[in-house]
Parts: sequence; structure tokens; C-alpha cells
Amino acid sequence: MEITERFKKEIAPFLWVEQGENVGVCLTVDDEYLQDVFATREEEGFIGNGYDWSSLAQVFLDEICSDMQEKIHFDPEADMFCAYSKDKEALANFILQFKKACEDKSFILDLFSRTEYDEYD
Repeated sequence: MEITERFKKEIAPFLWVEQGENVGVCLTVDDEYLQDVFATREEEGFIGNGYDWSSLAQVFLDEICSDMQEKIHFDPEADMFCAYSKDKEALANFILQFKKACEDKSFILDLFSRTEYDEYD
């Protein structure tokens, strides 16, 4: 898959990053994108940070893109969600599908209902 400006716009606010053999997709966590989804489980500890995004993306990977399990990896920080891979095609397909899922409010809420809170330090 060719990474074009159209592709980059389609996955926004996620950012495509290429670094050596690895490619990545990052999202700088702010108070806007899908924070209303994370707020639905705020009492459980979800705040919509990078770790919460990673937990949500893992459920998506497990349930929707299980064939990519070995190819997609997550490395979140408190203020950033990051997925990376050595397989450019797999990561591009993953992020396109994940972004589409994020834009379907009822679907992402259902997926989020099965996301486990991951307490981090």
C-alpha cells in the first residue's frame, strides 16, 4: 500500500510515522477525540490516555483483526497511543479499520465495553 496524503488524511488524527524498518501510527492524546467514549467508564479509572487507547486497540485487534496479532504491537505512553510494525501493509490496514471503527460510535462503545482497565504506574 502506498502511503499518500489522502491516506494520511483518512487516518487523522492518527499520524503515520516511518522510521527505518519500522512503521508506526501515533495519536497524541488530548481532551477531544473520543474522550466522550472513555468518559463512559471514568468511574472504573479510564481517562482516555495512551494506555487506555492501547487497551481499546488491543480488543479491536483481538476481535476484528486477529490475523494481524503477531504483526501489530503497541507502545503507549501517558500522553500518546502508538502502534508499530515491521509490516507496513498490515499496519496500514489495521489503522484504516481501527479509524473506521472509531468513527462508528455504537460500534466503538460496544468494543469499549469489553476493554479491560490496565492499571499502569
